[in-house]
Order: sequence, then C-alpha cells, then structure tokens
Amino acid sequence: MRAPLLPRRPILALAAGMLTGALATGALAVVGPEGYVVSQKGRAFQPGSLVVGRGDTVTIVNDDSDLLHHVYIESEAFTFDSGDQAPGSRTPVVFRKSGTFLVLCGIHPKMKLLVRVN
Repeated sequence: MRAPLLPRRPILALAAGMLTGALATGALAVVGPEGYVVSQKGRAFQPGSLVVGRGDTVTIVNDDSDLLHHVYIESEAFTFDSGDQAPGSRTPVVFRKSGTFLVLCGIHPKMKLLVRVN
C-alpha cells in the first residue's frame, strides 16, 4: 500500500532540511564494494540522507529481525518500488538521474531517506 503523493514544494523543503541536518550531524552511509549501504532498523533509515553520484547504487538492507519494510520512490524523474522486504533482505537501487529523491517505506510512513544525486 502506497502513501498518497505529496505536493512537490513541501517535499523539497523537507528534503533540504533533512539533508542539512544529516550533513551537520555527520551521518554517512557505509560505502562498500556494492556501493552505498543504508540500514533499515527500528523504523528508521540510517543514515537519513546521503549524497551520491549519478549511476551509483544504494543498497537498502532490512536490519530488523521482525519487521517487513517496503521501499518506494515516486517522483517525476524516477520511480522505484521494492515490494515487501523481509528481514535480512538487501535491495539495490541504482540512481541514474540527477536530482533529490525522497525514499519512503510504504509500511512505516514516518521512515524517510533523502538521496541527493549529483
């Protein structure tokens, strides 16, 4: 089940605020052989935002032992839907377009990940 689309301007304001906060606190994604790795744990993305290059892969890992997640992105430039993610699953997302994208969980609506693609 997807959340309804939000107006673009509030999303951009939210995105800018989240990115500024993450940069100020030094929250960074782990970069490994598979690209950037973002954890889903405790109904939150860790880190909550990151900056990647166009064509980079972000692997989203369900690190919860008892919760399903469901990652999706809906924007004019890029859409993605992971389907349900079982505990322990790894979902790669390739960001082929530049821009700022809000990644959400269809099961836990307060979960938000902001990805800026240069």
